[in-house]
Amino acid sequence: MAYDLKSESDVKEYLNNLGIEYRFGCYSEKKPEVCHLLADFLEAIKKDFEKAAKVYRNNCDEYNFAKSCLKYGAYCLTGKAAKKSDYKLAYDYFEKGCNLNEPFSCFNQAVLLVTKNDSLGVKQDVVKGATLLEKSCAAENGMACYYLSSLYIAGAKNGSAIGETKEKDNYDIPRNMEKAFNYALEGCKLGNMYSCANVSQMYAKGDGVEKNEEMSKKYKSIVLETQNEITKQSETLKFGLGLD
Repeated sequence: MAYDLKSESDVKEYLNNLGIEYRFGCYSEKKPEVCHLLADFLEAIKKDFEKAAKVYRNNCDEYNFAKSCLKYGAYCLTGKAAKKSDYKLAYDYFEKGCNLNEPFSCFNQAVLLVTKNDSLGVKQDVVKGATLLEKSCAAENGMACYYLSSLYIAGAKNGSAIGETKEKDNYDIPRNMEKAFNYALEGCKLGNMYSCANVSQMYAKGDGVEKNEEMSKKYKSIVLETQNEITKQSETLKFGLGLD
């Protein structure tokens, strides 16, 4: 059946049928990828976050669907569909998602480990966190590459926030500008603007790489081009939504 998506009644019918299709695929055919779509539908269209959370959690627990582990972990972290955040439960679901090779789960698990969350139930372990960031970066998560670059620029020590470690301290992750540069370069190749900014700065100062003003300018231009593109997209969205 063809739908006229400019017609309000057709849109409502289309969404109703879509929900029925997802429920059948999930509950009757037991397809984990469809269960995940059902949870996305409940979240984005129905705005029923409690039901969405239950579907994400069950799809992770019962079917080991990595993206659902990631989503439920995010729900736990933010307290969405619950009365409060649960960092430990979030960590557990990110860990499961990571073990199922979901790069963003590895990234989120790593961030909880490298930051100070001991009081929230996640013991800081910067070395394990760095290992998980490496896994996520290798799976082409540009933000993970950027975090790794920043870790090696500043150095890290358990019990300290990133950037608080002093020169006299014994680092758990020693500063290593060459590694920092390589991870920043990889992150930039993957489209991470902050990584490109690190590359530009490191070329300008000769940190971890031979000083090169031309290369510094090249990567600075990439950052500016990316910023301009983001601004254009934001303005286009505002115009399309009639928000200007």
